[in-house]
Amino acid sequence: MNELIDIKSMTLSELTKFVTENNYPKFRAKQIYGWLCKNVTEFDEMKNIPSDLKLFLKTSCYISVANIEKKLVSRYDKTVKYLFSFNDGQCVESVVMRYKHGYSICISTQVGCKMGCTFCATGKSGFSRNLTPSEMLNQIESAQQDLGVRISNVVLMGMGEPLDNFDNVVKFLNLVSSGEGLNIGMRHITLSTCGIVPKIYELAKLHMGITLAVSLHAPNDDLRQRTMPIARKYSMDELLHACREYFKITGRRVTFEYSMISNVNDSDENARELANRLSGMGCHVNLIPVNSVEGTGYIKSNIKRQQAFINILASKNIEATVRRTLGSDINASCGQLKRKHIEEGGQ
Repeated sequence: MNELIDIKSMTLSELTKFVTENNYPKFRAKQIYGWLCKNVTEFDEMKNIPSDLKLFLKTSCYISVANIEKKLVSRYDKTVKYLFSFNDGQCVESVVMRYKHGYSICISTQVGCKMGCTFCATGKSGFSRNLTPSEMLNQIESAQQDLGVRISNVVLMGMGEPLDNFDNVVKFLNLVSSGEGLNIGMRHITLSTCGIVPKIYELAKLHMGITLAVSLHAPNDDLRQRTMPIARKYSMDELLHACREYFKITGRRVTFEYSMISNVNDSDENARELANRLSGMGCHVNLIPVNSVEGTGYIKSNIKRQQAFINILASKNIEATVRRTLGSDINASCGQLKRKHIEEGGQ
């Protein structure tokens, strides 16, 4: 028996080709695509599609879904954290944040993660599979539908490593920015990676215009290798060269994510070494007070230490800010809600 086709992961041109090759009129593709963009979950919901075409779609395709399993709302800042389940029962987390400029969503790209960063809760649940382009889209559409808002900014910084799911992520980026779809511009999209160097070069060549955020979290190889296994494969020199090339090719400034861990990577010496490493780059450093994840023993740096770090970077003309903490009362960092779900018997 042939596997069903993930129709929502098709672009409009792919859907048009699929429809016409199966002897249906070309205009039907745009009708179907319109319904998919409205987040319908059944082919029978497509009111203007004839019954014979609906039957064909039911027997050859499926519509992926992102069902809300759990939803937490911060009483402090109205940040919303979702646990979504897909057609096969697997779950991921997404977070919607409200800013003055509008709503942003942090989505997942994999069920779990292979990277094993020691400060991250996601990897502690293991890796199950990659997400499809439609499953990434569904996180946005389901959140919009639930909240009754338009989401204008997307961050691929949830569960998983986006560049480890490269082809599906690139397909998602094309779908989410499509004028026929959600129409979220590439300049409103940020992709976060722990540093898979060959894929950074590959992404740069696509000239997509997205912001690249690189999880650095250390000023040297020795310290980085203690917290991030990927650092044993690609040195900081290799990673930073790729980032310089990304800026050179795309003109887009790279953001470096740096989790501030008390007495691990937050000293003045660490700041000076980082400043020397990043000297002359078109970049921004985003300092992140580390989240408390059970079993790590990590403690976030205090405000005084954060400011001292910023001042040292600023003295070397490197712009740095401390990420605003949102959803602190609902553990808005990804991985923790799913871990609890698994402990309760879920996937």
